[in-house]
Amino acid sequence: MDGIFGVIIAGIGAYMLGSIPFGLLLTRAAGLGDIRAMGSGNIGATNVLRTGNKWLALATLVLDGGKGAVAVLLAKLLFAPSIVPIAAAAAFFGHLYPIWLNFRGGKGVAVFLGIALAIDPWLGLTCCAVWLLVGVMFRYSSVAALASAAVAPIYAMVMVGLMTGVLFLLLALMIFQRHTSNIRRLLRGEEPRIGQK
Repeated sequence: MDGIFGVIIAGIGAYMLGSIPFGLLLTRAAGLGDIRAMGSGNIGATNVLRTGNKWLALATLVLDGGKGAVAVLLAKLLFAPSIVPIAAAAAFFGHLYPIWLNFRGGKGVAVFLGIALAIDPWLGLTCCAVWLLVGVMFRYSSVAALASAAVAPIYAMVMVGLMTGVLFLLLALMIFQRHTSNIRRLLRGEEPRIGQK
């Protein structure tokens, strides 16, 4: 399926999938309350980890990454190749601006990694490896996320293709924009480390 009808269906479907706030749903189901009232107020896995529940944080990471990957894989299966980047971007923006939470969502890192893995496994593995390496070295989730986001467009343009590179440049810019408060805290030496409550 292609054309404007395909774009609309893929875009809306991927946005709705991306907008599912797994971090919020899981913490509420576990009796921990509203994750938006804890830590950084973010609905992502890093903030869920600040509750002290590592399994919930891992589940949030997997599910948030999974919704990005599923959006891309379904688009590959059902639509023309030109529509796949649109579905990827829609899922990403759904997580950042979910309709269910008055368009106040997460920072998109897990969804970004899931999208990368589904579009090109080597691209995704490279991004995950950079995140893991930088996270272990510096113990800052934000630094790991920014490093991974910075690498993705370069790798994509060189190893995958121009359109994929443009997609990941857009996603990386949004991740940097969503991390402006983290960058300010890093510069002040006030950014919490991974696992710190």
